[in-house]
Amino acid sequence: MCGIVGYAGGRDVVPVLLGGLSRLEYRGYDSAGVAIVKNKKLKVYKTKGRLTELRRLMEGCSATDSVGIGHTRWATHGEPSFENSHPHTNCAGDIAVVHNGIIENYMKLKEWLQAEGAVFTSETDTEVVAHLINHFYKGDLLAAVMEAVEKLEGSYALGVVCEKNPDTIVAARKDSPLVVGIGKGENLIASDIPALLEYTRDVVFLNDREIAVLTKDSVKLYDEYGRQVERDSYHVDWDVSQAEKGGYEHFMIKEIHEEPRAMADTFFPRYKNGIIDLSEIGIDEALVKSIHKVGIIACGTAFHAGMVGKYIIEDLARIPVEVDIASEFRYRRPIIQPGQLVIIISQSGETADTLAAMREAKKCGAKIAAIVNVVGSTIAREADAVLFTHAGPEIAVASTKAYNTQLIAIYMIALELARLSGTLDKERYAQLAKGLGEVTSLMNKVLENKEQLARVASRNFSQNSVFFIGRGLDYVLSMEASLKLKEISYIHSEAYAAGELKHGTIALIEDGTLVVALATQGALLEKTISNIKEVKARGAQVMAVCFEGTHMPADIADEVVYLPRTDDLFAPILAVTPMQLFAYYMAVNKGCDVDKPRNLAKSVTVE
Repeated sequence: MCGIVGYAGGRDVVPVLLGGLSRLEYRGYDSAGVAIVKNKKLKVYKTKGRLTELRRLMEGCSATDSVGIGHTRWATHGEPSFENSHPHTNCAGDIAVVHNGIIENYMKLKEWLQAEGAVFTSETDTEVVAHLINHFYKGDLLAAVMEAVEKLEGSYALGVVCEKNPDTIVAARKDSPLVVGIGKGENLIASDIPALLEYTRDVVFLNDREIAVLTKDSVKLYDEYGRQVERDSYHVDWDVSQAEKGGYEHFMIKEIHEEPRAMADTFFPRYKNGIIDLSEIGIDEALVKSIHKVGIIACGTAFHAGMVGKYIIEDLARIPVEVDIASEFRYRRPIIQPGQLVIIISQSGETADTLAAMREAKKCGAKIAAIVNVVGSTIAREADAVLFTHAGPEIAVASTKAYNTQLIAIYMIALELARLSGTLDKERYAQLAKGLGEVTSLMNKVLENKEQLARVASRNFSQNSVFFIGRGLDYVLSMEASLKLKEISYIHSEAYAAGELKHGTIALIEDGTLVVALATQGALLEKTISNIKEVKARGAQVMAVCFEGTHMPADIADEVVYLPRTDDLFAPILAVTPMQLFAYYMAVNKGCDVDKPRNLAKSVTVE
């Protein structure tokens, strides 16, 4: 989950590296550091803590026409400290390495290297890479890196510089993302595209076990056998401003406000003449006739999108759906039939557990359709078909707009499966397809209600525990709402199926406990109100979320958040945004770092 950046070119390398790291800090912020080769001398600057500390350390530093690599860390091996900060060097201090991933055999390598005379100064797995490259270095940095990575087990994205090769960066990857930026008289590497956009929009995505050699004038790619690889670059159409705050206090609130645009961009290009066209992922009559079961695999917030998908696909298309947490999928001997449709959901397209689960499903003969935001990501490249969402860069660690676009995508898939299988008549299909498009504009009305959520948060941010309850789709929604609150406010929170309260959970309710009751499903409303009464009778404060026109008795809820009316099926899309806003304002009131919550990183690229 760490962030890597590297630059070879004629600019002052210091602001390039620091600026790139600032756009990657969502990947980790336990420490930060850079290594610069200037006047054929390697200089390392690093510090524990946020990037601001590194900026202070490097104030006044410059290095024009140089090469450099930088790193922002999410700790895996070794606590956050100066010694464990990247870059790591060999004993002589003339080779420096930055790394994202986990070297699984590092202890074995460390013991061997120590026996060879290497002296280690950190607890990290990464330091073995620096000493390993040094062991094989005979004047050719590429050759040394190639020999070194042959010894590594696990995952890595590497950036390497060497005093004796002062104009060169060598980069390598396996199971961790790495992008090469192709500029004019300058070339770059980065863990993610936003770090490159200020300098170029032409990128090359490294494949597993590939190595790149960068100078300011050239980029050469090699496979694991040392054979040169030719590949066209991809032009990124993101505007650099999409990766900036644009006047908002935090990326999270900016990205919440971008939801209507992102959802519309995901839906309307695929909605033609009243029909949703998903030919891009091969959903047609032949496929539908062959489907007996659908699998959905994802992690975290994307898993919750998959759970919504289960409800919607089973309801509309009458096809059984099995949803798996990606990190558990490989360990339960899943039953996958050849030709079975498996939907993979990932914002980044690089989530390690999801990628590994996808590969396992492919081995079993599944047809893989991926819902991904990032073009060129590993999952996007390896899936059989991809439905790209159009959220744009999402910088805040807590996913908001990307989740909403995932929901739009999964609803489109459900509707097409239903249309092609004949489980929806033409009138109902047309109604729902049109309604899904209308939801994108209704979201603007939801956002107009943010002041109410801010007021509720200002009264409740000192809560020790918050409970979310709901039935049916509202229960799935409560899971995502609870996760958002936990992620960024650090308030203990749980989501429960409302009908399960009486089976033990209600014992946790005490006087003043905040319960958020999601009550958008008309057919279940009376039962949900009954559950609200149960917690109210035990002293709970209640915030209810329901559609306009819903009768919510004044003695039932202390606060009612009303949503613009739409079909109950679409409630998870509209209702999640108030929950995102509520979590946001709770965190702001507590003084939390909203965009960079403790112990978390945006893209989980390690298992």
